[in-house]
Amino acid sequence: MIVGKVVGIVVATRKNSNLLGSKFMIVEPLKEMNSQGGRIVAVDNVGAGIGEIVLVALGSAARIGCDMENAPVDAAIVGIVDHSVGLMDE
Repeated sequence: MIVGKVVGIVVATRKNSNLLGSKFMIVEPLKEMNSQGGRIVAVDNVGAGIGEIVLVALGSAARIGCDMENAPVDAAIVGIVDHSVGLMDE
């Protein structure tokens, strides 16, 4: 799981049938967590918005975390951070 900031939205009108109705967000992992090598696209079914800090599950945990076991999902926003200590301190 990583912590990141939602920086954008992806709109895909044509997609796999298992992804119909899904919302996609662009997430930039925080500096401390940036082992992924850049921004990622994550399915969002918790209602995150641009600028929010979120928890993102990766791999098979993403499919389970967003209840989409049969969908081609590799990243899913599974939580919105309300408060953290030390995480974003510069």
